[in-house]
Amino acid sequence: MSASPAPTLAITGAGGRLGGRVARRLAERGIAQRLVVRRPERAPRLPGATAVRGDYGDRASVTAALAGAHTVFMVSASESADRLDQHRTFVDAAAAAGVRHLVYVSFFGAAPDATFTLARDHFHTEEHIRASGLAHTFLRDNFYAEFVPDLVGEDGVIRGPAGQGRAGFVGQDDIADAAVAVLTRPGDHEGVAYDLTGPESLTLDEAAAILSEHLGRTVVYEPQTVAEAYASRAGHGVPEWQLDAWVSTYTAIAAGELDGVGDAVPRLTGHPAIRLADVVRDHLDH
Repeated sequence: MSASPAPTLAITGAGGRLGGRVARRLAERGIAQRLVVRRPERAPRLPGATAVRGDYGDRASVTAALAGAHTVFMVSASESADRLDQHRTFVDAAAAAGVRHLVYVSFFGAAPDATFTLARDHFHTEEHIRASGLAHTFLRDNFYAEFVPDLVGEDGVIRGPAGQGRAGFVGQDDIADAAVAVLTRPGDHEGVAYDLTGPESLTLDEAAAILSEHLGRTVVYEPQTVAEAYASRAGHGVPEWQLDAWVSTYTAIAAGELDGVGDAVPRLTGHPAIRLADVVRDHLDH
């Protein structure tokens, strides 16, 4: 049996929620793809997809995995103290492998002084991609709408120092649809950063009311001070950087840095962005 050429479109994170959505959509369109995963045997089995090993922190494995790839979808690595180093290693490997265009999943409001601590990592990753000389597109996602129910404690209370700030929670299906639009015509999106948001910017009080309606139980939002937020989370035994990330999830909302409704989702996908209520309902149906 003769070997066929490796697909020139490479997708990372195919075993996860966002990368998996993108990979499935591409497969449904009949587009050949290369799934870059740490454990190829655990990659989703999709028509036209070839699984190859690549670990973000292992430059040699990524360089080999991306050899001959033209366009790469780069999902951010799992949260860790060295995530930025892993990103830089991956980008350097992509450049060394001859990749032409990198589509990176960044974060809304990525900046060196962003309140949300992990958004700073995204900013520095974007800067490293720019410096690499690779053609690039950045998908700057707001907080995932699917993440909102996870904010609720066992007692039905969302606690955090978000004040009355707002966030444009975005559904992962919308992000995946936007990503596919970019990946299938990357040249049309070179050098562009897209702010991906839902169709409404909500306070946590409003989000709690939506959750109450669809979860079948009462959910309320209880504002905390920053000191209360740290104290209530200190017993989880996580490192300081993780605590900072948890608390700044809320303080970024309070600071207004996640507020905003953009038109990138409908422009890229051709359909309206999904409301939080619909994301929650669809999640319950599955």
